[in-house]
Amino acid sequence: MNLTQLQERVKVHRTSFDLAKANVSDMKTKWKLSQALHEAALEAQAISQAVAQEIQNRVHKQIANVVSSCLESVFDEPYEFHIDFERKRGRTEASMTFHRDGIGVDPMTASGGGVVDVAAFALRLSCLLLARPRLRGVLIMDEPFKFVSEGFRERIREMLEDLSVKMSIQFIFVTHIDELKTGNIVVVNA
Repeated sequence: MNLTQLQERVKVHRTSFDLAKANVSDMKTKWKLSQALHEAALEAQAISQAVAQEIQNRVHKQIANVVSSCLESVFDEPYEFHIDFERKRGRTEASMTFHRDGIGVDPMTASGGGVVDVAAFALRLSCLLLARPRLRGVLIMDEPFKFVSEGFRERIREMLEDLSVKMSIQFIFVTHIDELKTGNIVVVNA
């Protein structure tokens, strides 16, 4: 190999080196940009989670207040209603519990006398109240209090009358329980 050929090879390698150096510089710039975007995404995620947590807390408070209020208006030793939120597999899961004297119980297995019926009614009422834009104030139900013990039916009727006036909500429901009949009654004989 002569000097000219060596100089040509050096020139080719120098060009390759300069190109590689430019690629490395470009990759460093892209890496820094990616790092900045990643940090911005993490910050946006933290903000979103904080906002979601705040909304979750507000909604929980509103729902728990409505349900606990309804339970309190019917039962002598009412449960307090709680929604427990837990992050699982990147999602928030909710479970409902009743609390009395600092002890949480599963509503479906540890309550009787129609407590679940009243809570289910109050949950539907909460959904109506939380809807945005506000929905028409009508709640239609079929046998909503069929498992409420006889001794609490008068209180259910009073609760419905009170809620209807206070919240400007019309309750339309089918029932075979005479003690729950209130307001405009339509009797259908089959």
